[in-house]
Amino acid sequence: MFNSSDKIMFFFILITGTMITVSSNSWLGAWMGLEINLLSFIPLMNNNNLMSTEASLKYFLTQALASAVLLFAIMMSYLNNFPIMQEISTYNNMIITSSLLLKSGAAPFHFWFPNVMEGLSWMNALILMTWQKIAPLMLISYIAQNYFIILVIITSTITGSLGGLNQTSLRKLMAFSSINHLGWMLAAMQASESMWLIYFSFYSFLSFSLTFMFNNFKMFHINQLFNSFFESKILKFMLFLNLLSLGGLPPFIGFLPKWLVIQMLVLKSQYILMTIMTVMTLITLFFYLRLCFAAFMLNYHENNWAINMFINNTSFKTMLILSFISTFSLILVSLVYLFL
Repeated sequence: MFNSSDKIMFFFILITGTMITVSSNSWLGAWMGLEINLLSFIPLMNNNNLMSTEASLKYFLTQALASAVLLFAIMMSYLNNFPIMQEISTYNNMIITSSLLLKSGAAPFHFWFPNVMEGLSWMNALILMTWQKIAPLMLISYIAQNYFIILVIITSTITGSLGGLNQTSLRKLMAFSSINHLGWMLAAMQASESMWLIYFSFYSFLSFSLTFMFNNFKMFHINQLFNSFFESKILKFMLFLNLLSLGGLPPFIGFLPKWLVIQMLVLKSQYILMTIMTVMTLITLFFYLRLCFAAFMLNYHENNWAINMFINNTSFKTMLILSFISTFSLILVSLVYLFL
């Protein structure tokens, strides 16, 4: 994953920063963990090329702005004991939430996220889509902002689905998909305290499955889905299964967290929110299917030896196992639940 000892060191510091934020019992401690997390991720992003340097600079400036706003809001909260600050305190939680949403890349604070994703390697993109969201989301879960969060949920699901329609870059497409899934995580947070962690776990696994495949074949654009390195029907079928599972189509495992969130929203009578999120998910399924169409239909030539190149490869076996899990896990979970 990382080919130098200094990047391995920064990776462990990255994990430490998140752990400090999650385990902190004060806002200043959480802010310190976020800063450690930020300053350790920037060296990981830099791969000595122009795009990664630009992406790391954009990421630093955006996260620094969010950190400054968060620190300002924390300072304001410590002044709440004074009468002159009573009017400001009513908006303080919203300011804190907005800064954390900016850090996580939720719409309408998403302006930096697709552009930064475009300049990253697939492994760094996976970290940005998954691990870097843990600390901000954990802090957001401590704050009750129902109406504001619902507005962000609707904006994120709409932006994530419509924004991915005109993308030809796989990294930008995964970025808008991440924004859409972030809306679902925030909805899961509204439904239950621990539900968003379940959704996040499934999303992280499915994102890893796809990014592992894209990284293994060095694919960054849609037109690469039907090049000479991707001419095996088995590999295309594995891509097809993982994409549909990430989109939440039954009977794949990606449907399970969406099903649980929809069930919770129905129990809380959030019918309009649930309908908007479901319709937007259908749009995300459309551009996932467009990728599958490109891989299956637009390349009629196939080499018989293409699969033999990878059949004894560890990467191929890993992709096969991940695809099997994303395909049949929902059936296995249902059977276990039925017999228990």
